[in-house]
Amino acid sequence: MINAIKRNIFPTIIALSALSVSASAAFYSVSGLSKLFAGATFEVIIMAGSLEVAKLVIASLLYQYWDTINKLLRGYLTIAAIVLVLITSMGIYGFLSAAYQETYQKLVVNENQIEFLENKAKFYEDDVTRYDEELERISGNISTLSNAKATSIQVRDTSAVGGLRSTVSTAELRLAQQRIGVEEENRKEVNARRTVAADSLQTIKLKILSLQNDSDTVGELGPLQYLSGLTGTPMDKIINILLLIIIFVFDPLAISMVVAANFAFDQANRKNLYNEYEDEVDDHLWDDDPWEDEEEEIEEKEDINDIEVESELVEPDNDFIVVDEDEPKPVKVIQKGPNTHRVLYSDGTEKKVDKNSNIIRYL
Repeated sequence: MINAIKRNIFPTIIALSALSVSASAAFYSVSGLSKLFAGATFEVIIMAGSLEVAKLVIASLLYQYWDTINKLLRGYLTIAAIVLVLITSMGIYGFLSAAYQETYQKLVVNENQIEFLENKAKFYEDDVTRYDEELERISGNISTLSNAKATSIQVRDTSAVGGLRSTVSTAELRLAQQRIGVEEENRKEVNARRTVAADSLQTIKLKILSLQNDSDTVGELGPLQYLSGLTGTPMDKIINILLLIIIFVFDPLAISMVVAANFAFDQANRKNLYNEYEDEVDDHLWDDDPWEDEEEEIEEKEDINDIEVESELVEPDNDFIVVDEDEPKPVKVIQKGPNTHRVLYSDGTEKKVDKNSNIIRYL
């Protein structure tokens, strides 16, 4: 019992690995096909699931009975297995591409929002620039008006010598002061508008920064965006290449693991001529060699001529096969079948031999 468990541990691990890969491929394939044919989701799930199970059974059947199965049936099952692998790969591609498109749509919406906000930010930047220019103009006017001074003028006065009298005119000074007051009001108004525009610009820039650092989108498509920028290749083309790599490895690996599990169990449970498992044969069975004592007795005799040798002519039994030494000899059984076994010969050739043949019996 313990030997049987030890013997089948690694084949069981291979079988479990094959089952996990096959189950994953079947799940993704069924999900992808159900999305491709959304009008009959339940029916497609039943159909695709049954085909996935049949594919694994076909792979095992072809491995176990490749030499004995009818050639026409063998050819059809081989083609059917290849077609089923392609269908599974198509389903996996549909599932993964749908998942990518869902995330990509989020990225498109995000980029459109960023583009809209950038245009709006440019509008407010232009407003801030215009208000800065207006404030600079107002400051220049106020500076010019502040330099206005009272001017000296001459007025007619008959009492003065010469009929003219010098005096100071304050009309321009009063006018300059009035204009300074107007410009100050304008500056306050423009400052208020500039403050509103600057605040709006700051808010929009913060929104853009938040969208650019969106954790969900960046985490899901960040590596693809990096590869796209590094290679100069569109992101859609990169994802297509990755999907093709995945589907060309996924389901073929599942089929290969199923065949490997069959091979491992076959090798682990091989029996010898006496219908015994190789690991159950007692290694010390021939430790007590019955011929050893007789050889020691022969060595103890002084004269070799004193040894009495009994011999008799043995007629060859019909069960024995006389093999010419020049002919290639069977070396080992490569593959066992229900009726015939595939045998490797010493010259490297392989032949099919009936399982009840003496060659198989005494190999």
